[in-house]
Amino acid sequence: MMPHTIRPWLSRSALHRPSTICRRYAIQAPGRPTLEIFNDNVKYLQKERAAANVEYSRHVDYLKDEVARRLVDRLLDIDRQFPQVLDLGANSCHIARALSRPPLIAPEIPEVPEKAKIPLSERVKHLTCVEISPTTLHRDDSLPAPTVPITQTVLPSLEALPYDANTFDAVLSSLSLHWINDLPSVLSTINNILKPDAPFLAAMFGGDTLFELRSSLQLADLERRGGVSPHISPLADVRDVGNLLGRAGFKLLTVDVDDIIVEYPDTFALMTDIQAMGEGNAILKSGGGPLSRDVLLANEAIYRELHCQEDERDRIPATFRVIYMIGWKASPDQPQPLERGSGKVNIKDILGGGDLGL
Repeated sequence: MMPHTIRPWLSRSALHRPSTICRRYAIQAPGRPTLEIFNDNVKYLQKERAAANVEYSRHVDYLKDEVARRLVDRLLDIDRQFPQVLDLGANSCHIARALSRPPLIAPEIPEVPEKAKIPLSERVKHLTCVEISPTTLHRDDSLPAPTVPITQTVLPSLEALPYDANTFDAVLSSLSLHWINDLPSVLSTINNILKPDAPFLAAMFGGDTLFELRSSLQLADLERRGGVSPHISPLADVRDVGNLLGRAGFKLLTVDVDDIIVEYPDTFALMTDIQAMGEGNAILKSGGGPLSRDVLLANEAIYRELHCQEDERDRIPATFRVIYMIGWKASPDQPQPLERGSGKVNIKDILGGGDLGL
């Protein structure tokens, strides 16, 4: 919710009271300045409406389930136990279901390390799932419970986490951070609630996600309305994510990108699925209102002309760019990089004296 602004007012008697003319200056209110891009209440309502249609919202879980599986698989490379884990922006507990899967590698293969044969549900002792939408969070309570023990908690905002410092052994987040307004502050909070030398693993939409739809909608708007309105939210780039993690105090950073291309029969099916996922537009200062029929029809034609092959006009591709990130809270026990200039091997010797043969 946006903070209310209380405007000072003058009584009628004060208007006629003699006073000294003075110049007043604008000052920053106490606390950190915040930048609001997304309307939190709109996003809450979108999630509530999407999850209320239980069957169809499960039908469009293909993207969130796949990203959660890919994120959880990164835990296989970390050889340790996680007694307390936070799932930040849990949606419908996709990470809990991904953790409950059996190992992907057959236990009878002798070359496989023993740690890869242990189900991840045995490494994570307890998962705290937090979400702003109660309908979304509890949508699948009627299904068999995940094998990993979970606690479901509804918070008024993901930007104010009510947890003490050094609480969690790991923090995971799958496809929720791209709706955060003050991402630097949230990353700093995550770093604070992690125990020393504990990892933060997250996946978020970024970069060129839905670039096909974004470009075709802009051209359709320009053609039919004579102007352009934002219909898809701005997204962070890979370099932005790495810089934000470093500013938040994380060490040993790993950031990589994965493009997931999904095919749809037409743009109407794509937009319907996006709404059913609860991922509709929630920009604070968007044009507002539904898209007109003229714009939608123009968008369909432009999309197919720009982004479909001649022999594939019966379907359209939609690219979802997922940014995966891993950062570790600082600890004296972590491996530290050597000081600059302490190397004993000259890279010219490795490259053959620096002669590139040009």
